[in-house]
Amino acid sequence: MKYTIVADSHTHSCFSHDGTDSVLLLCSHAVEIGLYALTITDHFECNIVEERNYMQALNDSYNETKRTATTFEDKLRVFKGIELGQATQNLKAAESILSQCDFDFVLGSMHNIRGLQDFYLLDYDKLEIHDLLSTYFDELLELVAWGKFDSLSHLTYPLRYITGEHHTQVSYDLYKDRVDSVLKALIEQNKALELNTSGLRQAIGKTLPCPQVIKRFRELGGRYLTVGSDAHRHADIGSGLEAGYEIAQQAGFSHITIFINREPVLLPIQPK
Repeated sequence: MKYTIVADSHTHSCFSHDGTDSVLLLCSHAVEIGLYALTITDHFECNIVEERNYMQALNDSYNETKRTATTFEDKLRVFKGIELGQATQNLKAAESILSQCDFDFVLGSMHNIRGLQDFYLLDYDKLEIHDLLSTYFDELLELVAWGKFDSLSHLTYPLRYITGEHHTQVSYDLYKDRVDSVLKALIEQNKALELNTSGLRQAIGKTLPCPQVIKRFRELGGRYLTVGSDAHRHADIGSGLEAGYEIAQQAGFSHITIFINREPVLLPIQPK
């Protein structure tokens, strides 16, 4: 079935260290493909905030997004967001940037666990993967308990590299209880879960998290599901969203969620 794609809630501009294109170009492409809404969620990695001058970069992203939103106000709803990485590893930095900018949307992410680099930089031949993933889920629970975000991003992020690039299979059943604990904690705090479609264009070949986790979130009572391409260039804006909507609908969701002024807004999933 074909779906009308309406909103991309996870995108990166040149203000992210790994982004390439301007906010203007991202928005122009969003208009070209017929999106209703686009949220710019540039990186803010709390654990290395000074190393790459994230504070300045995020303020620049925020201000540029505000300006661009005015330019596109008759064509596209443009929202100010942030991907807040590793907030619990530097709460001072996390709370500082949140107090400085009135974001519409805050993604909570965990790209690395304490004492280690980003999962994409790790040498998995030298690590015990079970211990690594157990610690990751423990830190995710800590992040959810802190709770000053709107949606938990790419819950199975480590598998993008462990399974997708290192080709080590990980049994979902082995971690089901840990995943359930994270999902239940999100639901208790009335938070959203993100369906991240970036894996569909990467080696892992599936969304992050996979459809099974999305369905489980709904079974447990999850209400809010955000969907994002995790685009780092304009050509990937909207990528995989149609497949994401199908996964969401099959899991029992009739709507996706966007955030405006940190409040959830439900948009119906509509077949073309």
